[in-house]
Amino acid sequence: GDSAPGSDENANLSGRIVQFIALMTVLSIAPGLLVVMTSFTRFVIVLSMLRSALGLNQTPPNIVLTSLALFMTFFVMQPVFEDAYEAGVEPLLENAIAEEQALERIAAPFKSFMYVNTRPEDYALFLRIAPANEEAEETPMPETAEEATFRHLVPAFMISELRRAFTIGFLIYLPFVAIDLIIASVLMSAGMMMLPPVLISLPFKVIFFVLIDGWYMLAGSLIESYVPLAGG
Repeated sequence: GDSAPGSDENANLSGRIVQFIALMTVLSIAPGLLVVMTSFTRFVIVLSMLRSALGLNQTPPNIVLTSLALFMTFFVMQPVFEDAYEAGVEPLLENAIAEEQALERIAAPFKSFMYVNTRPEDYALFLRIAPANEEAEETPMPETAEEATFRHLVPAFMISELRRAFTIGFLIYLPFVAIDLIIASVLMSAGMMMLPPVLISLPFKVIFFVLIDGWYMLAGSLIESYVPLAGG
């Protein structure tokens, strides 16, 4: 009868070790998950394209752009993170549910977020080209997020995000290209062929972006494109 408490302690210790290893594994792959399952991809690409459009090679530096994209991502994803914590992490820490069930509950809010931000065409593409899926030709995007699978949803979500990011980037480029063309034509008409147009247009592009309150407009537009979806 004395061995029972000892065996219980060993079982608890083993369980804690397994939980610790699982936690370390999750933390090690968290940066990758942050990129593929959140709004981070769209934000960081749009901000990088803005820097290129302005003609500023290293300003703002990468660390600033990445940090801004990261905090905007946390702002947008907060309802998703809270849902995942309350549904999965909290009960798991209280030993109310098993690890498998906790994982499913944690994943569900992310799946819903990706589902509402994924184009049906992109999801259908991965359904169609998936091996051993002969019936996929007529299979549309599932009616609900619960029916969608991570195997198809994650890559579909990523190419949907890349498409949107490049669309926004194109729209950002247009006014700056126009400024470059105007400056170049003015310099040519003035006979100043030897002066690089980029050198003259750069301050005009910067002041144009400041005068239209570009950071305010861009950050607001990017976040507002997500908040209703993330919140509901």
